[in-house]
Amino acid sequence: MSKRDYYEILGLAKTAEAKEIKQAYRKLAMKYHPDRNSDDPEAEDKFKEATEAYEVLSTPEKREAYDRYGHAGVDPNMASGGGFGGGGASFADIFGDVFGDIFSGGGGGGRSRSAKGADLRYNLELDLEDAVRGKTVKIKIPTHVNCEDCDGSGAQKGTEPENCGTCHGVGQIRMQQGFFSVQQTCPHCRGRGKVIKSPCKTCHGAGLVEEQKTLSVKVPPGVDTGDRIRLAGEGEVGARGGPPGDLYVQVMVKDHPIFVRDGKNLYCDVPITFGDAALGGELEVPTLDGRVKLKIPPETQTGKLFRLRGKGVTPVRGGAAGDLLCRVTVETPVNLTKKQKDLLREFQESMESGNAHHAPKKHSWFEGVKNFFEDMKF
Repeated sequence: MSKRDYYEILGLAKTAEAKEIKQAYRKLAMKYHPDRNSDDPEAEDKFKEATEAYEVLSTPEKREAYDRYGHAGVDPNMASGGGFGGGGASFADIFGDVFGDIFSGGGGGGRSRSAKGADLRYNLELDLEDAVRGKTVKIKIPTHVNCEDCDGSGAQKGTEPENCGTCHGVGQIRMQQGFFSVQQTCPHCRGRGKVIKSPCKTCHGAGLVEEQKTLSVKVPPGVDTGDRIRLAGEGEVGARGGPPGDLYVQVMVKDHPIFVRDGKNLYCDVPITFGDAALGGELEVPTLDGRVKLKIPPETQTGKLFRLRGKGVTPVRGGAAGDLLCRVTVETPVNLTKKQKDLLREFQESMESGNAHHAPKKHSWFEGVKNFFEDMKF
């Protein structure tokens, strides 16, 4: 028996909880395991020392005795049936307790139990209008269902799966690896505990067949790209009688020819003529609810945003509707006639008669350029 303090061996305080003790031992056991340190003769001693410390501190009665009396309280030569190796848990038991979640040790036959079916995902493309207003859509998905001919057993009619001769129906086999005794999935039955000697001719022993099923998906108003709709129990059928998984419908909203969505707001570009921008006017602009009138004030500059409140999207999780923001862009006239060109030249000459207030941005920009070059002079 090691005479070093067990808490010191595991690097723990005396107030350490059971979870911390297990984690500390796992770390040391993986570090000093002899199979990993064949060239280090001291590793085996450290491994045994850590195991001894864990066996005492992980057992409430032994830990209490150790805390009160030290090594004397757990020494098998001084206390009946209480010390390390004297009536306590075997090393295989300790290993299964600490590493069971890694190697599936512990209870026999755990792998032969039923398991929930896999979740599935379906990508659903929606038009912007359907995403905003909501819609019920029908989708077809491939799925696996229990084979009717064998009732999901995988065995031909009149026969049944038999216990695996390798693991005797447990689904796992015990392997000895150096100091470790571990359980592994049975390679013959792959953890099922059963083997099928006469497979079903329909499903070829799988117990499942693939088929298409049609589902109705109720898309709530306001969904956006990235939102998911969960259909409980519509995923893959569970293994060995387990519950089915779920189906997650992943929403993707298509690009719209007019509107761009940003959260609960919509944006659109509205081209206007030079005359409308300069003199003002009234235009019809589209919304998802129909057309509305948009007043353009005189002297409107390109890029100006006009907000139509409540003409955006009502969020799927509730709240006030967003807005529609119309960005006007002044369109330069093209395919001009000679008369139109002459009129524009005449207009241009009148604009350049020295009245800078007709084009304040242009005037201030050129003034800034002029000052910039003057400041560069040495």
